[in-house]
Amino acid sequence: MPDLLPLERTTADLQQLNQWFQSKPTEALIEWAAERYGQEIVLTCSFGGPSGMVLLDMSARLGCNIPVVFLDTDLLFSETYALAEAATQRYGITIKRQQPALSLAEQERQEGPKLYARDPNRCCNIRKVTPLAEVLRPYNAWFSGIRRDQAATRAETELLQWNERHGLLKINPLAYWSERQVWTYIHTHNVPYNPLLDQGYPSLGCTPCTHPSSADNQRAGRWAGSAKTECGIHL
Repeated sequence: MPDLLPLERTTADLQQLNQWFQSKPTEALIEWAAERYGQEIVLTCSFGGPSGMVLLDMSARLGCNIPVVFLDTDLLFSETYALAEAATQRYGITIKRQQPALSLAEQERQEGPKLYARDPNRCCNIRKVTPLAEVLRPYNAWFSGIRRDQAATRAETELLQWNERHGLLKINPLAYWSERQVWTYIHTHNVPYNPLLDQGYPSLGCTPCTHPSSADNQRAGRWAGSAKTECGIHL
């Protein structure tokens, strides 16, 4: 194991870490990070996509006891909320639900109706980006389930990246996994996942901005009719 600085934030440190872990099992990275950061690392899970469920299951099987956060926009599918509850029971964990400072009614009074349709970037900022910044503030590292093959905006994702916006180490253990690997893991380990993924939804977010799609694109169906492909939390 390389001898590294406390926060692995320099380019040389990150290159060394990424080279080291690219040749190791995914579990090795998760165990290393969990041991190194303890309760100073957090795992975010949307309970929409399959990757987050793989990461949640893997960390639970390893007994890492990592805090788990769920960004609840108040606009999610009922199936998403049901999966979060099912995961709580299955893994015996407490999942922190982080909600926006503004309720939907307050947002409508302040911003006008259907902000998601008029200015989806602002809506995402209020209901996802800002709540994430708040919930990450106490932590020094962050587990995310994003992968390179999910979108062009994620094609340069590395296993470990210094996140300037939040001032912490962002760890993406599944960065190099394929969609097939994700589903193979899910079926092999009988991991629960959102049933809407079997009903034509390639990606799941908030109900007003998520639609079924037959396009060969894992982000298809999100913000249909616009060039928007990211809510902003991974930019």
